[in-house]
Amino acid sequence: MIREIEIECPSCSPQEEVAHEVLKEGQSPLVRCMECGQVHPAKMKTPKNVRLKVIVSKMDVSNTFKTELDSETVLQVDDELVVDDEESGIVCPILITSLEAGGKRVNAGMAEEIETVWGRAIDEVTVKFSAQEGTEKTEVMEKSFHGDYEFVVGAEEKVGNTRLFINKIKVRDGNFRSRKGDVVLAKYVKRIFARKKREGSGQRGSRRGPW
Repeated sequence: MIREIEIECPSCSPQEEVAHEVLKEGQSPLVRCMECGQVHPAKMKTPKNVRLKVIVSKMDVSNTFKTELDSETVLQVDDELVVDDEESGIVCPILITSLEAGGKRVNAGMAEEIETVWGRAIDEVTVKFSAQEGTEKTEVMEKSFHGDYEFVVGAEEKVGNTRLFINKIKVRDGNFRSRKGDVVLAKYVKRIFARKKREGSGQRGSRRGPW
């Protein structure tokens, strides 16, 4: 199988990368331009890895890890990243909450430019519920869920021995989901607003999740 790469062609495209076929690998590689057919030697880019400092928050605890990435990997706030720390043996999926490059916070950047990554662990998250009973009494409840667990507006959820019906969900970006059937993954939930189910109520809701 012929490998293809994109590099500049000295004949037809000296300033812009175009597709080439690799004819010869090794220390003196040869390539053929797929635009003009010119065969010429090429300087092959060798991918390099960088070790990034990653500060991971889980519950109220933050830990610092190191993870290796291809230097050209693009990182962006709100993207997911798997932290693989060889020293501790920790492998943890996170949601990137902040990035630092050049001594300042940025929304995105290549791994080789990034100095520190902040993230929130999403393998298991604690979800807060505001559970309303009647018109005045509201109880705050918490429960841990897998990060990919699905909450559905209008569905039933059980927290401890209490059965709740979800009215609306506040997402971490500040928006709300309140239409029946709206789905939000646990890792994106800021708070769930619900009402306690009365004993003997026959109302039911559908819910889905990896468990």
